Amino acid sequence: MARVPEFAIKPNPDDPRLTARVDGVDQNGQPIETSVTVERPLTLFLNDQEVVTMMTIGDYPDYLAVGYLINQNMLEADDEITGIDYEEDIDTIVVRTKAQTDFEDKLKKKTVTSGCAQGTVFGDLMEKFDDIHLDPDARIKTSDLLALLKKINTAPSLYLEAGAIHGCVLCEGDTPLIYMEDVGRHNAVDKIAGYMFLNKISGRDKIFYTTGRLTSEMVIKTVQMEIPILVSRSGFTAWGVDLARQAGLTLIGRAKGKRFLALSGQERIVYDLETDDVPDEDEPSGRGTRRA
Repeated sequence: MARVPEFAIKPNPDDPRLTARVDGVDQNGQPIETSVTVERPLTLFLNDQEVVTMMTIGDYPDYLAVGYLINQNMLEADDEITGIDYEEDIDTIVVRTKAQTDFEDKLKKKTVTSGCAQGTVFGDLMEKFDDIHLDPDARIKTSDLLALLKKINTAPSLYLEAGAIHGCVLCEGDTPLIYMEDVGRHNAVDKIAGYMFLNKISGRDKIFYTTGRLTSEMVIKTVQMEIPILVSRSGFTAWGVDLARQAGLTLIGRAKGKRFLALSGQERIVYDLETDDVPDEDEPSGRGTRRA
């Protein structure tokens, strides 16, 4: 496959389907009009079996559906998808495979996770976790990391327009490749997993960035995509750190401006930049609010 260009997919905050304008007042009681993120249900079928109804912003439903099935181990790498049928008027998507898939036992093991927008994970989600070996030779330079953070945090996004959303970015070196957003971080990562599966993109030389917390779910999904480095502007959970160390995943959190913490896989980090002269990052302000 040809090399994926920088921001081959990126948020489109001007898409009228993804935000709505709402009237309100500010802290001084002054009338304002602001953008809010739209969410809608999407019911996923695998062949003839209903799997789940997800709350999503509604862009890239094909990638979301396939990525969800991949990350829940309902689709294998060698499964052949024969069709993806999206019916926008009834908020339904059907993924069809050449071979029938039997996953009723997985549905019985469904549990609620800590993800926003009622994320779900199945009881046997970790069935392949111990069998995946991440590339020990993968590296991330501190200069590349800081360049990535700047590119991602200054790119137009629904986060800047309306907030109430998570973003995930597939990266290589200092280049952000695929930038997805959704109301739950699990949806954003599933969209990227679906894109990688459908376009046959390997994760072994990639970096994964998320705005969300570094939880067990995020670690598991990153490992399943065989991505050796996971970065977040947010913090860690203890189980997320434990699983990252178990898998040999490089886990970098609280990454803002020139600052970050690495709690697992520090041997992949190449310190090639003196950070004293790098300014701290200013939190970007939303552009979607104005006085009414």
